[in-house]
Amino acid sequence: MISTCSRIFAGSLLVVKPTHTTLVFSVARTLSPCLSASRFQVRAMADSATPFKKVQIQRDDTTFDAYVIGKDDAPGIVVLQEWWGVDFEIKNHAQKISQFDSGYKALIPDLYRGKVGLDVAEAQHLMDGLDWRGAVKDIQASVNWLKSNGSNKVGVTGYCMGGALAIASSVLVPGVDAVVAFYGVPSPELADPVNAKAPVQAHFGEDDGLVGFSDVKTGKALEEKLKASGVPNEVYFYPQTGHAFMNKSPEGVERRKKMGMPDVEDAAVEQAWTRFRSWMSRFLST
Repeated sequence: MISTCSRIFAGSLLVVKPTHTTLVFSVARTLSPCLSASRFQVRAMADSATPFKKVQIQRDDTTFDAYVIGKDDAPGIVVLQEWWGVDFEIKNHAQKISQFDSGYKALIPDLYRGKVGLDVAEAQHLMDGLDWRGAVKDIQASVNWLKSNGSNKVGVTGYCMGGALAIASSVLVPGVDAVVAFYGVPSPELADPVNAKAPVQAHFGEDDGLVGFSDVKTGKALEEKLKASGVPNEVYFYPQTGHAFMNKSPEGVERRKKMGMPDVEDAAVEQAWTRFRSWMSRFLST
């Protein structure tokens, strides 16, 4: 694990001892001019006054919190966080998803166990410490929970870090019926998309500069691997659009501006949501 700022920011995509976070070290280097060398302060997530139900899910010898919203007997969708954690933006996405079409039951597993990064340095610290294989187990447990609680079919979606994990779930998690991933591809050490077993739709911005993780070249390579896998697949690229383009809440827009990321046309976001709805409806309708 890389632990110093200088090594995180040195050169282009770093070549280090292979880990599942290697491909995402470039996120902080690209999105922030510097990281504090001081000890990271990580905030615990506060339960917000939103219509989410907090549940506890068991897997192996551990229990984790998850946040559920939507119709009880509707198809389920596991919604995977960005590197920030379970913050306002991922809850915005889950709430929106739950209201699509005839309704879904959306579930957000808390992969960081209650921690949220409030700035780039904190988010990088949390993501660096993530047990990616453990996160896949959390996804498996979340899929199982939904199927045991009224959802006949279950999809997985995610954004940035969560997008990479969503694609990994198509390879590693039995019982996933459909995947939609936004701007994130897992390392082949974690999951090679050529071995995908569930239908995958993926979305990328043509101006995304996160080389090896969500840039156009990486998205094109994913597209070829999905074709080779034989599963139904769609991969889309949005012109004049960068990373994290789905974050259009007022708070999300403000955070993007602070990180030096340009605004995104609403048309691209709405087109992506329309494609999301069509994909999930196609594979999750009962």
